[in-house]
Amino acid sequence: MPPPGVCLNIMEARHKKNGYGSLANPERFFNQDFQQLKQYCLARGVRYIDEMFPPDKNSIGQGLLSPSDSTRVKWLRPGKIVPNPSFIVDGVSRFDFGQGIVGNCWFLASTGALTFQNHILEQVVPLEQSFDGEYCGLFHFRFWRFGRWVDIIIDDKLPTIDDRLIFVHSKTPNEFWPALLEKAYAKVCGSYSDMSAGTPSEALVDFTGGVHMCIQLADSPPNLWQLMYRAAQSKSLMGCGTPQGETSANTVAPNGLVQGHAYTVTGVKQMMSRGKAVNLVRLWNPWGKGEWNGDWSDRSPLWQTVSPEDRKMCLSVGDDGEFWMTMEDFCKFYADLDICSLCPDFLDGNSSCHWKSSFNDGRWVAGTTAGGCTNYHDSFWTNPQFRVSIGSLLEKCSEEQGGNNILVSLMQKPDKRNRRLVQNLHIGFSIYEVTEKYKTLTGKFPASFFSTNLPVAQTKTYMNAREVMELFMLKPGEYLIVPSTFKPNETASFILSILSKGETHVHENSGDHSYESVEPKGTKNGSDDENKKNLFRQYSDQYEEVDAEQLQRLLNQNILQGDLKAGGFSLDACRSMVALMDTSITGKLNSGEFVRLWKKVGTYKDIFFSTDVSRTGTLSLSELRNAIMASGMRVSDDMLNLMALRYGASTGNMTLESFISLVLRMDCMSKIFKQLSDGMTMSLRESEWMYISMYT
Repeated sequence: MPPPGVCLNIMEARHKKNGYGSLANPERFFNQDFQQLKQYCLARGVRYIDEMFPPDKNSIGQGLLSPSDSTRVKWLRPGKIVPNPSFIVDGVSRFDFGQGIVGNCWFLASTGALTFQNHILEQVVPLEQSFDGEYCGLFHFRFWRFGRWVDIIIDDKLPTIDDRLIFVHSKTPNEFWPALLEKAYAKVCGSYSDMSAGTPSEALVDFTGGVHMCIQLADSPPNLWQLMYRAAQSKSLMGCGTPQGETSANTVAPNGLVQGHAYTVTGVKQMMSRGKAVNLVRLWNPWGKGEWNGDWSDRSPLWQTVSPEDRKMCLSVGDDGEFWMTMEDFCKFYADLDICSLCPDFLDGNSSCHWKSSFNDGRWVAGTTAGGCTNYHDSFWTNPQFRVSIGSLLEKCSEEQGGNNILVSLMQKPDKRNRRLVQNLHIGFSIYEVTEKYKTLTGKFPASFFSTNLPVAQTKTYMNAREVMELFMLKPGEYLIVPSTFKPNETASFILSILSKGETHVHENSGDHSYESVEPKGTKNGSDDENKKNLFRQYSDQYEEVDAEQLQRLLNQNILQGDLKAGGFSLDACRSMVALMDTSITGKLNSGEFVRLWKKVGTYKDIFFSTDVSRTGTLSLSELRNAIMASGMRVSDDMLNLMALRYGASTGNMTLESFISLVLRMDCMSKIFKQLSDGMTMSLRESEWMYISMYT
């Protein structure tokens, strides 16, 4: 049985800290170990069949094939399709393959870009694989998925109709790396049909784990040509897309371009034509055919106006899907450009000052840390907060600095196994400068900070995209970055990436685990204490002590009568109270210990009802945060979410009984931490009893 979600998150954080999920030590998708499975198959002389992505209709998915075609599908290994299958034939090229019936041009356009960069290609496609030697029908590929590299294992059974591949196919019939790569990515997405529709940026990032930026060509920067030229020189991957036509179909326009279609940017070059410099962009259609027929197309007479050397180097007449066009036509007929690079040095062409990166995981949880955008003044401050210290640039970098010095990217993680079921939230972020007044503040910045300070930078708009990013110029200093969903109470996980030219230090700002024990309010009153002891004696045994069962009756029938929402304190809760308050370690409470418990319960009861502003008799998650703060405690967002999971009901609300049990344990924790911070030690018996009191 897999570990529960909270434990799984803790385990993943520890694994990541130890290098698990890195390119050198990728995470095993579905916990499938390539080497172990390979040795198992070889030892038994069997061909591998992947039970996690089986060769059946579920792996194809819904809506791709008609019912009649679905019955004709046969899953065949390459050796059953052609006599002598090969993984790679004469190297890897964008011209190796053409798109099948899946609408995954965005993925194949990215694959075309990948073929230009061998060092990146080898990260994704282990090239030593083959159908010879130790072949056992088992292959693997690596993708970067939301903060970690993942090793994906597949069998080599491919879907065919009439012995022909129905998805991506190689132009060389016995070459199979494109079909196997596509199958591995389909497994990641959930099925082949889950790969339908997308943008190149998604696969470009999954191939590299790099920095992505998207440029809307209708509002392109004036230095777009220089940017693309530097990106090409820095071995970046580039893709682009045409605007959608009147329908969702991929209609071919009169100019030869496919509407609503992804293309690969395969080159940029400046040529002299009729004495003038012309900036040209080369593009490739992942269909493997179908080209632009305007200026500078394969048969354009303009090619006769350039030098023979340029014509020989650049012109290739043939319907292979690749063509040239001017920069002006590129911006006119295409909607957006995606650039993905391992390092954003191409942004200003300054290779002497390298960018430094920081990656931070976070989570919005409805009711506690999902406060919505700045429109929601009362809850915006509850969002995760990241405190960033930006240092000065090195002198050489400062002299050559061209403008922006920090890139912030926010990527939301999917909450569904199947890609088509993922509903991206509208996400964005705001950046605030930490003023002198707040520089000494530890822990989460309060609502008052945001009501008196405006953001110095922010996303232009909230987008329902997998990733949003912005470039900024920020002076050295201290800042607060607040990522958020547009609406409050929307739950999702995210990765906040910060890249800066200066030395940058980032930490999650709610992680100040401060616990301050709250002493019961009120003055000492001897007669009042005596009344409590008299009531106590009515339930105590002959030694004037109560056990957990006696305490349960006493609390539920007298002290909190009428205020209990869930039927009163459980026996387990009362056992825990006895363990927490039993300083004499007898397993029971004497009258003095009971009076101290009574006062604490009364204090926490008052806090509960004063923060229950909705007057429901329970605390919502936002009210719980206020109640914890009113109790004199500061906890991290993660801890608050854990409290809600551990002590809250299925609705997310917390009853009075659960709140009192929680705060009593927190009070105990404060004593433990204070004792440890003061350098004191506990005896073995004391530590064991503390452990029992905390976790029973």
